[in-house]
Amino acid sequence: MSMAMKKLFLASILILFFSISANSKNFKRVENSEEGYLNWMKRMSSRNHSNFMEAKNKFRPCKIIKVDQNPKFGDFISVKKAINSIPLFNPCRVVISVGPGTYREKIEIPATMAYVTLEGAGAARTIIRWDDTADRVGLNKQPLEQKAPPPPAGATGKQAVALRISADMAAFINCKFVGAQDTLYDHKGRHYFKNCHIQGSVDFIFGNGLSLYEGCHLHAKTNTYGALTAQKRESMLEETGFSFVNCQVTGSGALYLGRAWGTFSRVVFAYTYMDKIITPRGWYDWGDKQRQMTVFYGQFKCSGPGADYGGRVSWARELTKQEAEPFISLSFIDGHQWLTSF
Repeated sequence: MSMAMKKLFLASILILFFSISANSKNFKRVENSEEGYLNWMKRMSSRNHSNFMEAKNKFRPCKIIKVDQNPKFGDFISVKKAINSIPLFNPCRVVISVGPGTYREKIEIPATMAYVTLEGAGAARTIIRWDDTADRVGLNKQPLEQKAPPPPAGATGKQAVALRISADMAAFINCKFVGAQDTLYDHKGRHYFKNCHIQGSVDFIFGNGLSLYEGCHLHAKTNTYGALTAQKRESMLEETGFSFVNCQVTGSGALYLGRAWGTFSRVVFAYTYMDKIITPRGWYDWGDKQRQMTVFYGQFKCSGPGADYGGRVSWARELTKQEAEPFISLSFIDGHQWLTSF
């Protein structure tokens, strides 16, 4: 046998060996697919919360501050001045009661100022409004983020955040957040949204919070395409994600339920009504096919013309009751430890 023939023969044996090895692995993978899937589900739906501090709260107020545009009826005429009157390291619950009217202010509550409640006269009566966008600059030459008129979908530099929440253990009840691109920056921490109205166009709920949205109205307002969520979980070790329970999704345009901003992006919709605006595919991988193997996108007993699971991407899941269980109660955010009964 010539040297060339020997090399060809050895190469054939190696190819055959690798083919058998690959087939053996594939056979093993098929045999254990159910067990592997269950293990994957367990890891992806984990809610260990080890990265968060022990949940605690102070429910009874020690002080009530009244804000009213008529100085005769309040302690302050602006929300900002009321917040500035609170100690920077606040030791007890302070309620700021804000009277009816439109307050043109950019509000910031410092991270050290815990146990603060803003209480309005109703979402339609007490309005805090601002109009900066990401491509505007302030006096310090730094970009600002806030609420502004709707730009074209996906326009660069036109993000206008109505609310950024970076605190741990924060609740929003009967609130209304109105914006367009990037309306609600659910940045980080455990959050609870109940009976809220959230309106936007592209990624209008985004960030890396561990958040439960219950009974909320999610309204898209765009003439082209849009996306409801952009969740930014970057690692399996991060116990973050968005869960929407008993919500409704309505509006205009063509809407993705979510885009994979993070490699391990995690979003679940349960018992939620979805209007026909939801695209059949439902989800977008942010242009990175590798994320299809790591994201966790699921539905459980959703209804409406946009909830049809038949056209969904193959890497999204219709969850079983057992798989959905970790996401659909207050325990998802340790809520029984830091929330009163709502």
